[in-house]
Amino acid sequence: MNISTQEGSEYFRGLLLLISKDRVITESEVTLMKRVGKALGFDQEFTEEAIGSILDNSYITADPPRFSSADLSKRFVRDGLAIARSDNGIHRVEAEWLQTVASHNGLAMDWFADEKDAARRSEKDLGAPLEVDNLKVHQ
Repeated sequence: MNISTQEGSEYFRGLLLLISKDRVITESEVTLMKRVGKALGFDQEFTEEAIGSILDNSYITADPPRFSSADLSKRFVRDGLAIARSDNGIHRVEAEWLQTVASHNGLAMDWFADEKDAARRSEKDLGAPLEVDNLKVHQ
C-alpha cells in the first residue's frame, strides 16, 4: 500500500505516542519502533532521537492520528497492538488510546475489541511481520 510522507509521519508519531502512554519505554518497544522508522524511510539517528526523547518532548502533539482510509487506520491499530503487546501485556492506557484512535478514524468498536483480544492471545515475537512492512511512503 502506498502512503504519503505526511501519513507516514503520522503513523510514526502515533506509535511514538503509544509507547509513551504508560511512561515506560521497554527494549522490545524500542526494537519495534526502530523497525517502524526504517520501514517508513526515517533516518536511524532521527528514529533513535525521537524514541529517546518522546517522554519529555512537549512539542509533539498528543492528538490521535487521522488517516485517509480505514485500511491504513486498521493497519496502524494492528501495529499499535503488536507494539503494546511486545512487553508481555497490553497496558490499560495503551489499549484505551488505541481505542480512541480507532474511534477517531471511524473503525467499529467490535472490530477493535476482536483485534485487541487476538493481540492478547498472540505470542511475543519481535521478528513477526508488522503491517508497516507492507507500506511504501511516496512524496
